Amino acid sequence: MNDDVPPRHERPSAHVGAENVHQAVARFSVRAVSAKAIRLTSGSARRERVSRLRVGLNRGCRRGYEYPLMTKPQTLGDLARSEWGARDRRTRTVKDEMRANLLCRLEAEQPIFPGIVGYDDTVVPQLVNAVLSRHNFILLGLRGQAKSRIVRGLMALLDEEMPIIAGSEVNDNPFVPISKFGRLQLEEHGEKTPIAWVPRDQRYVEKLATPDVTIADIIGDVDPIKAARGGHLLSDELTIHYGLLPRANRGVFAINELPDLAAKIQVGLFNIMQEGDVQIKGYPIRLPLDVSLVFTANPEDYTARGKIITPLKDRIGSEITTHYPRSVELGMSITGQEAWVERGGRPVVIPDFIAEIVERVAFEARGDKRVDKRSGVSQRLPISVLENVVSNAERRVTANREKTVVPRVSDVYAAIPAITGKLELEYEGELQGADAIARELIRRAAGATFSERAGGANVDDIVHWFDEGGALKVSHDERSDTLLKGLGVVPGLLELVDTVGLAPRKDPAVVVAACELVLEGLAAERRIARSEEAGYTRIRADRQGPPFPKSGPGSPFA
Repeated sequence: MNDDVPPRHERPSAHVGAENVHQAVARFSVRAVSAKAIRLTSGSARRERVSRLRVGLNRGCRRGYEYPLMTKPQTLGDLARSEWGARDRRTRTVKDEMRANLLCRLEAEQPIFPGIVGYDDTVVPQLVNAVLSRHNFILLGLRGQAKSRIVRGLMALLDEEMPIIAGSEVNDNPFVPISKFGRLQLEEHGEKTPIAWVPRDQRYVEKLATPDVTIADIIGDVDPIKAARGGHLLSDELTIHYGLLPRANRGVFAINELPDLAAKIQVGLFNIMQEGDVQIKGYPIRLPLDVSLVFTANPEDYTARGKIITPLKDRIGSEITTHYPRSVELGMSITGQEAWVERGGRPVVIPDFIAEIVERVAFEARGDKRVDKRSGVSQRLPISVLENVVSNAERRVTANREKTVVPRVSDVYAAIPAITGKLELEYEGELQGADAIARELIRRAAGATFSERAGGANVDDIVHWFDEGGALKVSHDERSDTLLKGLGVVPGLLELVDTVGLAPRKDPAVVVAACELVLEGLAAERRIARSEEAGYTRIRADRQGPPFPKSGPGSPFA
């Protein structure tokens, strides 16, 4: 007699209730799994095998989410006899699943959120604690702080695939269905209930909160067409067209900009989180959803009175605050990772001081009182600027038929359109204009970079040459070798670039970029002057006294 096949009186019938089906399938699976484990192993090895079956696929998780090779079950009976039929795995919630997979990653010393830079000692530990605590949590931060990327990164903590009852709109657990459709399928087919498999990327649902979002969008609504075609009463659960939240059952549901949701939608979320039930068109429906809820919000909106209903805020387990890069080096790492600079054509060489200038533009803007602090300066600003810088250098190099794309400081000025659109200005800034502020930010960024890399160097010969009437008009679209000859007329300039290690002499394109940095740095320190019309010239001394004689006794106008 086959040990895997239970006696006929123990086999589940297609006509018994769902609860009896669960019990019968449970007996069936435990008997089959136990018998198979006993046959294949003995002694301590047997105990180890049974223990592994009890914890599900954690061993596979530690190998990097590669489950043991097996044919995916296609019916409930096959599923119950597989490792998915282990008792603790049948009713495992999505938060327990994420917790187990996170522990596997920590044990294997794998990165928790690949691609997230600068949060290792601040945000990531808090995220880990929230997941291990099985919390619903909210990310508070200004724009461009990787909130959406973090939330989408939670998908990696889900299993590769998940079994559901085939045809279910709410990802019904085959062993514990929550919808009427799922329960009817079990009653009708028993252990032959068809099983479908959902990949992890389909278990993540995201919604941007706007004031016009309705209960129907989030939770669902009665579908009269379903009722008419199926001959159901409108109060029948089978007539419901489910919204985004039920369709995220057994997955992650993210809402961006939570404070923008209307109060009644927030109440609906609160009911789901607290009671597990919803009301659709006045009909109460028990819907114990298994969802990991994640929210994002602007800190000022989240803390404003009346934006978030108190019961909902009270049910959010962890409140995690994100931030911009704490150092220029971290910002450069993020920008270098995200910016599209490898174009597949001519090789691109970005001098590190150019990348630093681009990053410091964002840092200078975040500290400028004319820029709205409540809006912030997104990390997308230096990313867009660097892409524009490379594009302008690529245009120049292509026109001059040079071989390598090497950006200069003048290319950063050409990227002003990538700056002005990302700055929210205060009233004072609006009066001065975004273009003027962007130019000042670049000048200050260049000055800070020059001071960091060549501060204290002797530049007296360079400044003296300009003070004696020397002037230098730099053509932004000139070839590097030609421009290098023109820069060579400034005494001490090329020697300074070589002495402080800004550029090697053998690379004219990088030397030209370094010379521009020195000149921009001196202009930022107001030791020489710079203008679009005249180029680099001596600094004009302030006029002493009023421009016209004063009126009064002894004056010509008395």
